Amino acid sequence: MPIVPRPRAPFHTPTPPFAGRRWPSRVYSGELAQAAGVREDLRADLFRLEGLCPDLADTVVLCASEMFANACDHSLSGQSGGRVVRTLSMPAAWTLCLSVVDDGARAEAPTCPQIPHQRTVTEWAESERGRGLLLIDHLATSWGSRAVVDFPFCAGLGTVVWAEFAFTATAVSPAGSGGVR
Repeated sequence: MPIVPRPRAPFHTPTPPFAGRRWPSRVYSGELAQAAGVREDLRADLFRLEGLCPDLADTVVLCASEMFANACDHSLSGQSGGRVVRTLSMPAAWTLCLSVVDDGARAEAPTCPQIPHQRTVTEWAESERGRGLLLIDHLATSWGSRAVVDFPFCAGLGTVVWAEFAFTATAVSPAGSGGVR
């Protein structure tokens, strides 16, 4: 795959947060090399949200990067022709919801993402992998995973890993208050 600069996202005026907001879903090939594009696109989408604290934007981007890497490493998304879908929405006016959807579990991988609890303190210190979900657990307000389709005969079609973040505005003032939230 040739390395070609990605075109910059068009400039958009930031808009205030509101319940029910959805950004367009983005689909990526399941290659770890796409992680930079995932981060760049997410930053561009978050830039369109008025008053978003830069620290929260960095936190959401970090979690998305971990979720994308897990989808590539542990699911069919990381195999030839695999895909990963990233969604971003606001189920409530002050909640951001990030989701990553993979192509389904590999035979050798666990079916549901979970934090490994079977390690000793020494094993955690020596391990070079397995901290992504732990990181998400500490940074997100809440997170979890579920099957893409919740029917027994559809098992293995894909897993959604989601994380919610409490949105705190840096300089958004409610109508008529003249103050900063």
